Amino acid sequence: MPDVLTLLAERLQVGFDAVAPGSDPVLRPSDRADFQANGALPLAKRLGRDPREVATAVVGAARLDDVCETVEISGPGFVNLTLSRRFLGELVVGMAAEDRLGVATAASPDTVVVDYSAPNVAKEMHVGHLRSTVIGDALCRILGHLGHRVVRENHVGDWGTPFGMLIEHLLDLGEQEAVHELSVGDLNGFYREARASFEADEGFRERSRRRVVLLQGGDPETLRLWQVLVAESIHYFDEVYAKLGVLLTDDDVVGESFYNPMLPAVVADLETLGLLVEDAGARCVFPPGFANRNGDPLPLIVQKSDDGYGYAATDLAAIRDRVGRLGAARLLYVVGSPQAQHLAMCFAVARLAGWLGEGVRAEHVAFGSVLGADRKMFKTRSGESVRLVDLLDEAVTRAKAAIAERGADMSADERGAVAQALGIGAVKYADLSTDRTKDYVFDWDRMLAFEGDTGPYLQYAHARIRSIFRRGEVAVPAPGTPTRLDEPEERALALALLGFGSAVASAAELSAPSKLCAYLFGLAATFTDLYERCPILRAPDQERRDTRLLLADATARVLATGLHLLGIAAPDRM
Repeated sequence: MPDVLTLLAERLQVGFDAVAPGSDPVLRPSDRADFQANGALPLAKRLGRDPREVATAVVGAARLDDVCETVEISGPGFVNLTLSRRFLGELVVGMAAEDRLGVATAASPDTVVVDYSAPNVAKEMHVGHLRSTVIGDALCRILGHLGHRVVRENHVGDWGTPFGMLIEHLLDLGEQEAVHELSVGDLNGFYREARASFEADEGFRERSRRRVVLLQGGDPETLRLWQVLVAESIHYFDEVYAKLGVLLTDDDVVGESFYNPMLPAVVADLETLGLLVEDAGARCVFPPGFANRNGDPLPLIVQKSDDGYGYAATDLAAIRDRVGRLGAARLLYVVGSPQAQHLAMCFAVARLAGWLGEGVRAEHVAFGSVLGADRKMFKTRSGESVRLVDLLDEAVTRAKAAIAERGADMSADERGAVAQALGIGAVKYADLSTDRTKDYVFDWDRMLAFEGDTGPYLQYAHARIRSIFRRGEVAVPAPGTPTRLDEPEERALALALLGFGSAVASAAELSAPSKLCAYLFGLAATFTDLYERCPILRAPDQERRDTRLLLADATARVLATGLHLLGIAAPDRM
């Protein structure tokens, strides 16, 4: 079933093309009617004609009588469209009969690589990893639902000079003790101890430097010890991902080490293309349009003066691999805003080298920081970064308390499952519902509230609808059952339901899960209006009862599907 906006746009396009081919209807929802077309104004300006006259000609040539109850031209040439109750009813019945609930699959599916989460080996995942992980996970779910081939890449930091220090500390502890320390999740303690030894002990520093040379040279025993560190860290990351309920698996780990063998070829290709410039002993590329504070050209350092490779070389190798080997048409980097210039320069150099060809989109899905109540970086009372696993455990604990306060009649097992869904969902929704480019304040009371724009509010809205069917012991009306949209609340809910496809498509195109969050909150609020003003089980007659039951069921299904696309569970009971 076509999206209602698409259908109306197609009808109006006939009218616009009759006046001047190639014009855009510029259609959007309106508070004056159901929809408003604003395209007559720019078209009239281009043609040098009166906009109301152009709007009248467009309406006269468009076929709208069978779908619109009223078509009015207002103001300087706006076209206001109000759908007929019959047509609106047919649309919502058709949508409710579909498994996809009006969400169309992509006409031309792409291969999309999503780079997200990216913790560092032997370092704890902290609250700073929350945003990358949940935003990336939601985008993978949304893009996959639209039919794209999604490749998840967890670009784990598993290579570089710190591993000399970490391997030596492992040997000092004893391999068995080190594995135990890492397996219980004390990654921060392990790293701090290694750093302390490196800073305090010259002998340890020298051994660490030699170990780096052995690692980079492929020494078998050093590689084995390095793999112990990597394996234990990834095992712990998996436990965090399981708590968070995201799609990432071990198969999605593509660490820095994966690209290490490709780095000499990256340098050689840039050299052949004449893009490399030596600057203070380092080999750099100067992409046009980037300058420092003094206005001097800014270099992207590919190979350092000591012949080592920096992050830029790895990121360029990743781009080349993702486009060349994986066939990506779109690259999404879910990385914090401070990396904006670095990624922009990498994309620019990849374009110069031909690795990002025509038709390949590389996008920095930037996000802001998580702040505490003092509007500073969210940290523990001791000033350390908040461990992500501790934050998630506290979310579930607080959710259990919130459920207990509401006196929900559930078994202990059910209460535990709902608390898990509620707590983790609250944390995720608070993050995803925020414009990702902005910072947000982490507030337990707000995010766990059952009122307002929160995860628990949407989860409760879904559970309340499901309780209607349980309480009334009624079934969903059979597919194709006619609707009767007499009340304004019924009409408003039908229109809201028909916006689901556009909301999912917009979230995917803009890499903005907040668009889907805003839609779901609006839908839940619109259903609440109907629930409070229009009796469902005690409707005046069977036809209106069936209409409201169909609208309620479709709303619950859209809420459950939408929450799933955000990585949030939708319990049937709360």
